[in-house]
Amino acid sequence: MSDQLTLPAELREGTGKGAARALRREGRVPAVIYGGKKEPLGVHVEEKLLRKMMETGHFMNSVVELTVGKDKHRTLPKDVQFHPVTSRPIHVDFFRLAKGASVEVQVPVRFVDEEESKGMKRGGVLNVVRHELELLCDAAKIPDEIVISLAGLDIGDSIHINSVELPDGATNAIDRDYTIATLVAPSAMKSQDDKEGEEEVAADEVPATEQSGDEGEDGAAEGDADKGE
Repeated sequence: MSDQLTLPAELREGTGKGAARALRREGRVPAVIYGGKKEPLGVHVEEKLLRKMMETGHFMNSVVELTVGKDKHRTLPKDVQFHPVTSRPIHVDFFRLAKGASVEVQVPVRFVDEEESKGMKRGGVLNVVRHELELLCDAAKIPDEIVISLAGLDIGDSIHINSVELPDGATNAIDRDYTIATLVAPSAMKSQDDKEGEEEVAADEVPATEQSGDEGEDGAAEGDADKGE
């Protein structure tokens, strides 16, 4: 489970693009805290500290406690906007979390036990359809990742969300059993199979052609014999 992060914040006094640019020049990032049946609250946070948290790789799946003066706001990051040229964060949206609330999050997937997969040993390739799973989780129990075992899988097998054991408090947020990954044959194996298939087809077709030709010759010979008589 992701650890709770603490991020100091200050109230935003000015509004508009001019005020936002001024904050960014001072190394601050404008942000908003919304949700929880309360009015949105405009704040700003230190860019260096924000970037450090984002570098952990699970910032978007972590509960972030924003301290604004004496008030503390338990939130979940919902969106980060970046500058199109510099890639610096320029705005962050934080969603307030009520006690016992459930939230929809994107949780990364990690595959293990490749050595126990018959298909992988045969040279199969894991085709990952979804690198993240959309889950509905208890805000206090958001997993860092979902670990999926490849043990026992062979070429042609697929992994679906309904076959994955999810952590306590987590459920599939999408109302269907979607594919997470498939184990496919490598291109070299596919080419060999295609070649063998073509050879089998050719072998089946040749006797029929030769037989047809033989019958034609026999028929012609019999015809000539009849003429001779």
